[in-house]
Amino acid sequence: MALMALKDVTIAFEGMVAVDRVSLNVERGDYLVVLGENGSGKSTLTRAMLGLVKPRSGSITYGEGFLKNQIGYLPQQTAAQRDFPASVEEVVLSGLTNSLGKRFFYSRAEKQRALSNMELLDVSRYRNRSYRTLSGGQQQRVLLARALCATDALLILDEPVTGLDPAATEELYDVIRDLNQRHGVAIVMVSHDLRGALRDAKHVLVMDREMDFYGTVEEYGEKYLSKAVDHG
Repeated sequence: MALMALKDVTIAFEGMVAVDRVSLNVERGDYLVVLGENGSGKSTLTRAMLGLVKPRSGSITYGEGFLKNQIGYLPQQTAAQRDFPASVEEVVLSGLTNSLGKRFFYSRAEKQRALSNMELLDVSRYRNRSYRTLSGGQQQRVLLARALCATDALLILDEPVTGLDPAATEELYDVIRDLNQRHGVAIVMVSHDLRGALRDAKHVLVMDREMDFYGTVEEYGEKYLSKAVDHG
């Protein structure tokens, strides 16, 4: 069974349809890139996947033993968030908030999980540094380590390379590829970076409120990239 299944999902705000009849599955180990212009419903759809927005109609179901609060989420960063006055370790540990329940302190196992994710993302050396002093690429690695504290199955990434320089962008794509291919983490990535995002993707969704396209990367290339060549 798929980690997540969307069936005829429609989302509306004040009577205006933002997402119209979207149906797709996110399988274990999948890598789905969501493309579309601003206002096409990309971010609204991912917020619905996270359970933050309720569909007007249709359904979003999760695989057996998998819960929506077990999805790791990397949102777009704002300027205020980049200047967040906390240590790297504190930021990563905050990804375990859902597991705390009524407790006020993290367990030894939770602290070890955070450390393991910092090591996996190669940021453990910065654990005691202030998050705000890191470069953009380093901050994104820290936020990925934070997101992984919530999941070992599915990450939703909203424009993860926005604002990064070319070298940091390549490094972050390498990290995401490693998480997907070596560690089996499914990826759902909203992106405007067509070339970089599609390089390792398995499936592509093109949004224009409804599904303009959904299929494999190869099928996307046949439909869109061949047209670009024909009209070049």
